[in-house]
Amino acid sequence: MEQRYIPFKEVTTRSDENGSPILEGYFVRYDDVYDVAPGATESIARGAFTESIHGDVRALYNHNSDIVLGRVSAGTLELEDRDLGLWGRIKINPKDSQAMDAYERIARKDIQGCSFGFNVEKESTEVRDDGSVHWTIEKVNPLFEVSPCVFPAYQSTSIEARKRDLDEIKKRQAEAWKKRMKERLQGHGTETVDAEEKD
Repeated sequence: MEQRYIPFKEVTTRSDENGSPILEGYFVRYDDVYDVAPGATESIARGAFTESIHGDVRALYNHNSDIVLGRVSAGTLELEDRDLGLWGRIKINPKDSQAMDAYERIARKDIQGCSFGFNVEKESTEVRDDGSVHWTIEKVNPLFEVSPCVFPAYQSTSIEARKRDLDEIKKRQAEAWKKRMKERLQGHGTETVDAEEKD
């Protein structure tokens, strides 16, 4: 399972018609570019969540499975794949003190991001002229969880994996450059020999 931490986009706290606390807005904006490592960026393409939001996704707090803020199968978490990104609504249980604590921290802007647990089914890699690399996540399936959190706990795993991918790409680039230089030198040497033989 991979995880990404993304700053909230237009996520707000409010009360519904019955006075129950609601957390809703865009958890992910499509096509926004995020730095994942020096010289490496990533974005999520439009429609990446189209299939995965119909699974039994959970909304957790700080990736803690003991603090469930909402769940698709319970009707307390709604997710929609909209043109701008992944939109969601979490119906907070006012009788759950831990959930209310999380809600109040988000309302105060003490928590300003969300982490996602998912599998990447399809992605593309772009190696740019300046040597930087950009990954586009084109399809996520399944999506396990959305988790408002204080710190991106995934960094030691998913980001390290991206760094290894980047190192491998740069290694292949270096090997390809060495091969081209060797072929160029060998070709130059052959031309020199041919010229000497003609003399």
